[in-house]
Amino acid sequence: MARTRVGVVQGITAAVILMLMGQQAAAADLVQAASVLEVGVLASDEGDLAWEWPSPWQIRLRGLGVITQDSGYVNGVPGSDLSYSRSVVPELDITYFFTDNIATELVLATTRANVYGEGVVGGLGNIGTVWILPPTLTLQYHFTDFGAFKPYVGAGVNYTMFFNQDAGSADALQVKNTSGAALQVGFDYMVDEHWGINFDVKKLFLRPDFDVTVAGAKLTGKAELDPWLIGAGLTYRF
Repeated sequence: MARTRVGVVQGITAAVILMLMGQQAAAADLVQAASVLEVGVLASDEGDLAWEWPSPWQIRLRGLGVITQDSGYVNGVPGSDLSYSRSVVPELDITYFFTDNIATELVLATTRANVYGEGVVGGLGNIGTVWILPPTLTLQYHFTDFGAFKPYVGAGVNYTMFFNQDAGSADALQVKNTSGAALQVGFDYMVDEHWGINFDVKKLFLRPDFDVTVAGAKLTGKAELDPWLIGAGLTYRF
């Protein structure tokens, strides 16, 4: 009888030990699985961040349509008006991201414009030709909740320089450098972590003064260009 009791006790003790060992092994397996899962999540998160924001620097190369507002006047000549040629030119811009949402962009492009007389000065035809360099700096807000589609808005300033100015029907033409405001809206569609497709529209408020000499008479006026800049091209994120 005593031997039977000892055997029962030993059996129960062995069962308890086996249960405890099994529980410890299961707990160890759970801890290991949790660690693996945590590492995987962190790696996934880091991968997502790397895909979206590998570097704060970005460049774009666009084809840019320059569409000016046909308006202006010669001081002291009622009924005078002006118009300007339109053009398509290449454009380079450089963007730096301070955060995922806030960035600044510098736009670089140059174009040539013919200046035509309209209204009572329409008989002058092509008054002259000028080259325009309007570097524009904008502060942008980028929306980041739409996956690969990344729209943005911006506002800033431009300082426009006029160079290589040649008179046409006028004896002399001098358009003066000026500054103005700029508004912007556009989007990037990112194909991968570096490359994307861009569409962008800017409005520059650009109204330079000019001096013109016609038939020996020296006159002044204002060219109300106010161009739309409509561009499409490629984005590269470093």
